[in-house]
This record gives sequence, structure tokens and C-alpha cells, in this order.
Amino acid sequence: MSGHRWSAEALQRHVADFVRDTDGADRTTALAAQFDAGLAWVQRPAGAGGLGIGPDRQAEVDAVLSAAGRLESWERNPMGIGMVAPALMAHGTPAQQALLRPIFTAEHIWCQLFSEPGAGSDIAGLATRAVRDGRDSAGWVVDGQKTWTSLAHAARFGLALTRTDPEAPKHAGLTAFLIDMRAPGVQVRPLRDLTGGTHFNEVFLDGVRLGDDARLGGIGEGWKVATTMLASERAAIGASVGERGSGAIALAVGTWRRTGSDPHRRAELTRLWVDAEVLRVAALRDQETRAEGGPGPGSSGLKLRRALLEQRIARFALELLGAAGLVYDADAVRADGPAPDDPVWTWLQSQAYTIAGGTSDVMRTIIGERLLGLPKEPGLPRDTSWSQIPR
Repeated sequence: MSGHRWSAEALQRHVADFVRDTDGADRTTALAAQFDAGLAWVQRPAGAGGLGIGPDRQAEVDAVLSAAGRLESWERNPMGIGMVAPALMAHGTPAQQALLRPIFTAEHIWCQLFSEPGAGSDIAGLATRAVRDGRDSAGWVVDGQKTWTSLAHAARFGLALTRTDPEAPKHAGLTAFLIDMRAPGVQVRPLRDLTGGTHFNEVFLDGVRLGDDARLGGIGEGWKVATTMLASERAAIGASVGERGSGAIALAVGTWRRTGSDPHRRAELTRLWVDAEVLRVAALRDQETRAEGGPGPGSSGLKLRRALLEQRIARFALELLGAAGLVYDADAVRADGPAPDDPVWTWLQSQAYTIAGGTSDVMRTIIGERLLGLPKEPGLPRDTSWSQIPR
């Protein structure tokens, strides 16, 4: 059935048939069947996990799956599903797009190898090099260091942004590659963060050899791949939508009730709840508008607002604890487990929200230049070669 012929009734029957046919199947088998049925991400073409219909109709699918207790969370493979999959669909070869199925089933966990010690907010300034392999003129050798790489310790593959032409302007000299995280020359070291967890890592790439079939997109077109991934990441962070009153605000309400329901702070809690609901509704609206053209600069606004609001909520919950908010057992935190239902942990973790996925200053620059039409920030001419930029 072609994409435009999927009525609401036909789509619901299709999902119901999938649920019935996979009753009792293990998780991986069920997810693979969901992909094959085109119910992974319905906007993708048939054979690539979709049905070739509008992305807004994923909500119809998810409603049936949720009612059947079969709606899977993308948190099992957040980088793979939220960032790598869109890049593979937009820039990948047919062979590379075959990786979409094990991404969706979480058989292959992925990480994003972008940030470096000297290139965090300014990712285009990165220094990790990919040069032609002297042994194999069609291959590449990658050397460099990445940092703050989420889930690198658990990842089977990574999508790396490298510099292939240091004499080109910094945005033009980049090329993206798919990297086997078990390949010789790849070393992963955990980084302990403020909460005591170690899901961040630094990754060292020492003479990692790649075939040209590992290149994603054209030589020198890595920035196109990067923007696809970053826009998808910001959209996912900014436009993630839970139930009313869920998430950080639910923790704040629960903490307020457990700590004696201070009547003097009731109005403050109510204001935070209203702000959280306004943001939730804005995210729903953003989902609808993005259904037409995909993620855009508007997602940066949602990402910024969510990060700042969740920091306010986390601080409120922490303050309710009083002296108990000064006590925290970092050794009890699992390296990559679920977030504890702990206001102290939540406040510590919230400090990363205005950094992860692009700093708040970067978000404000995007909003100012791309949405408000403000002049670009002063700096070197855009055509300055990377090798001539002071670092």
C-alpha cells in the first residue's frame, strides 16, 4: 500500500496485526519485526523501517503500541536512533543504510565522536585527522582524540567527524566516517562526572585504518552530516514530550509533598508547573510544524528553554531538602543506569543540560542569526583556512 493510501483505520489494523503476530516474541525479535513492518519510523521509505508516510502519523502508531504495552524507549540507543539514523538516511549509501535495522533493535549501540579537548562548542574547529592510507590508496588512517563521548564504553560503532583538508576553511575541510569501536587503535577511557556516573568517555584514535566504504557522505562534506545529526539531537532534546506533570516537575512536586508542603513555596512550585506545561505544549506544536520540513533552527529555542527550566526545577527541589540536600553518595550511582529518583542527583545532572547538545550560548547565536536575522558575531572571515586559525 503506497504512503498516501494509508487511512487511519488501515494503519491501526496494520499495527494491531504486528502486535498480534509478535505476541510472546523476545524484545529483539519484536523490534526487528516492527522495523520490517515499517513501524520503526513511518516517514522512512518502505524497507528502511518506514511506510513512506508523514512523520506526524507516528503518533497514531505509538498510540496503538502504547495501549498494547509495546512502545519501546529510544533511550536504549539514543545516539543511534536520535542522531546516527537520520544521518544514514540523509547521506548514507544503501549498504550503510542497512545498518538502520540493528540500530533500531539496539543490537548495535552507537556513539557520536564529535567533541574534542580543543573543540567543544566550536566543533568545526576540531583537529582529529583522517589522511589517505599509504598502504591502501583507497583507505584512510585516523588519528586524534575525542571527549565527552556518551556511551562510547558500550558502543559497537561510532560516527566520527574528522579533518581531511587543513588548508580548507574549517567547515569545508571535514569528512565523516563510521568507526568500529573495537578496531585496533581505538581506546576508550571513562570520565567520572559530577553525579559520580561514568557514561561520558574520552576516546583516543591512534592509527585507526578505515576503508573508503566507511566514509559517510562526500569528502569535505562532513559538516553537512554534522548539521543533520546536531539538528536531530536538538530537536530530540527540545521537543521530547511526556505526559502532563511528568519528568523533572513530577520529582519537584513529590519532593514538596514529602518535605512538609511548605505553603510559602506553593506559588513558586505552581509557576514552575505552569512553565513546564507551556513548554510541553510548545514541544507538541513543534512536532507538528516539523512534520513538514524536519528539524530547523526553532528546535534550538526549545532546547534552550528546556535546559534552563529543568535547572530551575532541579534547584527548587534541592532547596526543599534543606540540610539533606548537602548529602550525596556518588559511589552508589551506576555508571550507565537509570537516573535515580533523587533531587540531589537531578540537580547535579541538570548542570549539564545547558552544555549537552550545544551550549546555551550557541543556541542563542543560532536563534539570533537564523531566526531573528541579527548580524553574525564578529570573527575571522569564513573562508580563512583552518590551518591559519589560532588555537
